[in-house]
Amino acid sequence: MITVSDVSLSFGGQMLFKDVNLLFTAGNCYGVIGANGAGKSTFLKILCGALEPTTGTVTVQEGLRMSVLKQDHYAYDEYTVQETVIMGNSRLYEVMKQKDALYAKEDFTEEDGNLASELEGEFAELGGWEAESDASKLVQGLGLDESIMYAQMSSLAGNEKVKVLLAQALFGNPDIILMDEPTNHLDIDAVAWLEDFLAEYFGTVIVVSHDRHFLNKVCTHTVDIDYKKVTMYVGNYDFWYEYTQMAQRQMREQNKKAEAKIKELQDFISRFSANASKSKQATSRKKLLDSIKVEDIPVSSRRFPYVDFKPDRKVGNEVLTVTGISKTIGDRKVLDNVSFTILPRQKVAFVGSDPLAKTTLFKILMEEIEPDEGTFKWGVTTSRSYLPTDNSAYFDGCEDSLIDWVRSYSNLVFEADIRSWLGRMMFSGEEATKKANVLSGGERVRCMLCKMMLSGANVLLLDEPTNHLDLESIASLNDGLIKYPETILFTSHDHQFVETVADRIIDVTPGHFFDEAITFDEYVEKTSEQNDKKQR
Repeated sequence: MITVSDVSLSFGGQMLFKDVNLLFTAGNCYGVIGANGAGKSTFLKILCGALEPTTGTVTVQEGLRMSVLKQDHYAYDEYTVQETVIMGNSRLYEVMKQKDALYAKEDFTEEDGNLASELEGEFAELGGWEAESDASKLVQGLGLDESIMYAQMSSLAGNEKVKVLLAQALFGNPDIILMDEPTNHLDIDAVAWLEDFLAEYFGTVIVVSHDRHFLNKVCTHTVDIDYKKVTMYVGNYDFWYEYTQMAQRQMREQNKKAEAKIKELQDFISRFSANASKSKQATSRKKLLDSIKVEDIPVSSRRFPYVDFKPDRKVGNEVLTVTGISKTIGDRKVLDNVSFTILPRQKVAFVGSDPLAKTTLFKILMEEIEPDEGTFKWGVTTSRSYLPTDNSAYFDGCEDSLIDWVRSYSNLVFEADIRSWLGRMMFSGEEATKKANVLSGGERVRCMLCKMMLSGANVLLLDEPTNHLDLESIASLNDGLIKYPETILFTSHDHQFVETVADRIIDVTPGHFFDEAITFDEYVEKTSEQNDKKQR
């Protein structure tokens, strides 16, 4: 159990949130949501003690062990995967190292023997004898091979490190788990496994996530950071959304009625206040007028960008033909004889457990790299716009203002027109004069989306477009792609995003090629059935 009492936090004189009073209890999963910059990650840091609040206290029930999902993917490079996972229980790892050091001593004394006996007892109580097998189960559950357990963390790919650090956070049945964006860079199978794990978990989970499907699946409560307040609601993300929308509608309706009544009373008072026979009635209405209040609807920190892709022309009968493409990166074959044909106005999601395979394919299609084998051909009527997963080449070292940055990627001449487009993507006023090289991850993606909208392309390629975006921006992009009338090729780890946009699923993972015009949920169900048959 975690008790938050009168917590406030301010940075540089700006209040992020104030007077927070919350109780987090065992058996519940709390989803923390809010706009970018609202203070979600900061709030987690306060809960785990990594950051002191300006006022108030956070109390963790004595005797409970808290585990936090680490964000530094390089912190454990000198350790093996097995060691890294077991470090999730710091006391167990400490006991293991103490034991090893004692037994390695050449001059083993009676005192050492007594200490070893004590450590062995504590080791057993902490589940030390099952630690290696438990660590292996977690790693395998997240989709990594058991053989990886003795590999150095430094030898792992980025997405593999993410899974190992997640296994570390879950290891040893902690009483409290804090996770910031745990589904980032996870494939669908790993996300599904995590959902199942948390569904059976007995302790307290507090998670920040932009994945709406994940929040709906695992959360019993929603913690909303907005209006410089932190408010807890019972229910998952969809329940919170419907409730808050309803509350806003009700407040607006009440205000309309109040404003109508105020006008009616004001008209009566202005007409009859000078009439002696009506003066008493006018006075009584003045008192009634003073008692009527129009509630102030708080200004939310949530902002929704305007995302609307409009192609300059329709695509013809031929869009894209891919024939026998293969590609090896390092010593790993990431694409193996991939062939498919994209038809006009299809919206195709590329899925699979290997993000490098999907990114490599998109780079080949955009002629950034060449395949080792195979060919591809775009239709002559196609015009393409690309959002890469790594957009640093567009921003790093760029001293241009956002106005000049947009100008360089469009036919817009007048600053007013450019500012109008930037305003749609939530860069208004002075924000439009920011230098491109100082933008946050979410701001960069919004700029790239602006560039894509201005391109007028009839084929969109988007590689993990929801990365770095807040829930509001994801929702706007989601709606924009649903409305887009032409062809889309995209990758995403966001379940709801893929389910609502895609009408065809292609898995390009070597040994697992799949291509069918079905929804994402149908694909998940189909692959789950196939995996069950293999296990039997």
